[in-house]
Amino acid sequence: MQYNNILDTIGNTPLVRINKITKGLNAEVYAKLEYFNPGNSIKDRIGIKMIEDAEKAGKLKPGGTVIEGTSGNTGMGLALACIIKGYKLICTTTDKQSREKTDMLRAVGAEVIVCPTNVEPQDERSYYSVAKRLSREIPNSFYPNQYDNLSNREAHYLSTGPEIWNDTNGKIMHLVCGVGTGGTISGIAKYLKEKNPAIKIWGVDTYGSVFKKYKETGIFDEKEIYPYITEGIGEDILPANVDFDLIDRFEKVTDRDSFLMTRRISREEGILAGNSSGAALAGVLQLKDEFKPGEMVVVVFPDHATRYLGKAFNDDWMRERGFLDSKPTTAKDILHFRGKRELISLNKSETVQTAVSMMQEQDIDQIIITENGEIVGSLSENRLYAKLLENPENKHQPIEKVMEKPFPTVDSYTSYSEISGMINRENPAVLVRMPSGELQIITKYDIIHALAG
Repeated sequence: MQYNNILDTIGNTPLVRINKITKGLNAEVYAKLEYFNPGNSIKDRIGIKMIEDAEKAGKLKPGGTVIEGTSGNTGMGLALACIIKGYKLICTTTDKQSREKTDMLRAVGAEVIVCPTNVEPQDERSYYSVAKRLSREIPNSFYPNQYDNLSNREAHYLSTGPEIWNDTNGKIMHLVCGVGTGGTISGIAKYLKEKNPAIKIWGVDTYGSVFKKYKETGIFDEKEIYPYITEGIGEDILPANVDFDLIDRFEKVTDRDSFLMTRRISREEGILAGNSSGAALAGVLQLKDEFKPGEMVVVVFPDHATRYLGKAFNDDWMRERGFLDSKPTTAKDILHFRGKRELISLNKSETVQTAVSMMQEQDIDQIIITENGEIVGSLSENRLYAKLLENPENKHQPIEKVMEKPFPTVDSYTSYSEISGMINRENPAVLVRMPSGELQIITKYDIIHALAG
């Protein structure tokens, strides 16, 4: 198909069944993959809608500047619209957001101002306040304010809701969606409930957000507010776009469950979705008892995994926050527990006595044997012991006369159980080729240390 510009490709994203993760659930679960939008997120829909509505209302004039507070995705949606329509864009965001998001915003021409996360919304340093201040100071500027701008909600009422209804042939009985600004869930819910009031709308919230308690009690409890890591859902304010009457219940999901599910989605379903998608699907599993056999559940996946490569898909980042088990699962994990160590090698022409001295000096049990820089063999403490018992004069022999075959080589993502199976009496170590090409060695003592650590 041919399109006039990139904005014409927004919408009509696919609905894909979730198979492995939801196996055993009574319901059929389908994900609305919003990363198929050109800016890789659902916020493309509201970016163009808010700008076009502002143009119609005379709030945005040619040559103007759009200024918005964003977690990244709305900024991208606005950026695409600004590029095509000729506006300048300034985005304020928080230091909680992934580096990938801010880098991408700058890549499409936006000016990005990073503000502190752990301040009150009314604080002059918050990304809400900075955006509002700039919109007052800069002439011919427009502050979309995705939180309270009802064009946000209207965009989903006019597009996302009808798409879901049509693509499920009206069979949808449950919508599960993360709640941030509230525009997505409220707009879709309004459309779906007009079609079938029996459809249940489940909002996924995070610990540290006010939504769930406010829905259940009508009380805005500041004690509910505390820092959290999950991006794209939860708030410390009540955006005008959240229609609490349309949301049947809020389900809170922990940061840990959100991030772990994000990784599972890519590994088990082949769907490269972002952090709030993980939260939403974790919410589906927590809500499983609410679904009747054969019912259709649609869960919204708002954005793409590439926005979270430095976080959800970074083992070290995940481990530092306690989201990964402390026990090793891969060769990389074992080496992480042990720490980096120089790989000791000797040329095959060196003497056995040299190898003995090297082992004593370095306090090691194995040595890599090389020739012209290539690994041609290995030598273990047990092998040396046997050869010297056999004939003490072997200490004058070149290593090539007593060496064994090279240790097997694996990549850094090989499972520790597979490595454990390789290490035995005849083969006391395994070489690991790191992504950089560097070689490291793992012995049975390294595995013991990692498991006991």
